[in-house]
Amino acid sequence: MAAKIIDLHVHGIEGSDTREADPSTILGIAEVQGRIGVSEIVLSVYSGAIEVMRGQMAAVEGAMKEQSAASVAGCGASGTAEAAVILGIHLEGPFLNAAQCGALDPASFLEPQERAFRRLVEGFEGIVRIVTVAPEKKGAVELIRMMAAAGIAVNMGHSNATYTEAEAGFRAGARGITHLFNGMRPFHHREPGIAGFALVNSEIYVEVIGDLVHSSPHALELVFRMKAPDRIILVSDSVRETKVSQNREPRDEEGRLLGGSLSLPSAMTRLIKAGFDAETVTRAATENPERYLRA
Repeated sequence: MAAKIIDLHVHGIEGSDTREADPSTILGIAEVQGRIGVSEIVLSVYSGAIEVMRGQMAAVEGAMKEQSAASVAGCGASGTAEAAVILGIHLEGPFLNAAQCGALDPASFLEPQERAFRRLVEGFEGIVRIVTVAPEKKGAVELIRMMAAAGIAVNMGHSNATYTEAEAGFRAGARGITHLFNGMRPFHHREPGIAGFALVNSEIYVEVIGDLVHSSPHALELVFRMKAPDRIILVSDSVRETKVSQNREPRDEEGRLLGGSLSLPSAMTRLIKAGFDAETVTRAATENPERYLRA
């Protein structure tokens, strides 16, 4: 039996994303992902006002309930055998650093406080699987510790953290890095920052976007040489502008990348064709994300 391809960072694809806050749209994203060979997905909710994010989370929850009901009825996820199973939600915000916002809205970012977090996730505690946090923000270490104790996988990202600040986040319970090299302080030989910490620490997992656009082949070669094969997680970071049949870089009017340009299966193919070890690439999209979620 072929290993399941699991994408832990999906905002959308083919003209739809989680911002539409509509269960039928969410199911459509899952169906597209399933048709291209992805077995399971975690849907990423963009940083926004708490009530806006909650509306998007409610839509994902509604889609998950429909998939579950269809599965019980013997119809497969969302009524079709090929749809990817929705495993839950990744909150990419709002506890991030505006200095490394990337394509996210910095006006939506909040200080990491337990009260704000509880307002955000109340009623959705069972489906929030991953939260990305900037560990250098005041209160972040305490929030990371609380989330980790609650069984949430905490990633560090959209962050200007120094090496020491990233290490503090890891010691508090963070287990992963969101899209390594993207949305974070650049590596410097006198201050390696969060990227340097991610490469040196042997335990932490790293997400990498494998389209060879977000990171050059040489940067990804560094990751594949430095990190143990069981600590690399390949993701698509696909967005509504990502097309299955086109190799187009999703950019805004200012030229900023909005998300991944390839689906996860296509990124796997591209990396293997570029000379990356096929077994390592496959593990990064199958058993590693599964282990990360279930640890």
